[in-house]
Amino acid sequence: MDLTKVTTEESAATYLATNGIFIGLFKEIRELSKKKPDAVMSAGKVKIINRVLTDLKDILEVEPEGKFLDLLDDKELPQTSDAVLVMVQYETVLHVFKSKYYQSYGGSYDRKYAWVTPEFIKEYEGDENFDEYDDDD
Repeated sequence: MDLTKVTTEESAATYLATNGIFIGLFKEIRELSKKKPDAVMSAGKVKIINRVLTDLKDILEVEPEGKFLDLLDDKELPQTSDAVLVMVQYETVLHVFKSKYYQSYGGSYDRKYAWVTPEFIKEYEGDENFDEYDDDD
């Protein structure tokens, strides 16, 4: 287990609360884009998507890949194909975020997963049984 890459409980909670919503929205926008890539999105759709993207951007912008994340332009409404491009960037950084901070630990038969946070590290390092079964060191 790599304990050098640490996130916060709040960031993990935001990821868990918004990732599923993001995936659903992304799926819908991708389908719309396949049908009408040049269609201009409504202000309501942009507002809904940006609410989710704002929460995600808050936790992802500190990541090296986070510098590429933008919100959808709510003044000049984007086409669905433009929205897909923006959302693909979020999808990529979300994948990196999870693979970096959601780690497995334990033995071959009792493998567990946890977000690596300061709270988890404190518990992990204080429990002798963690080291006994951890084969990732």
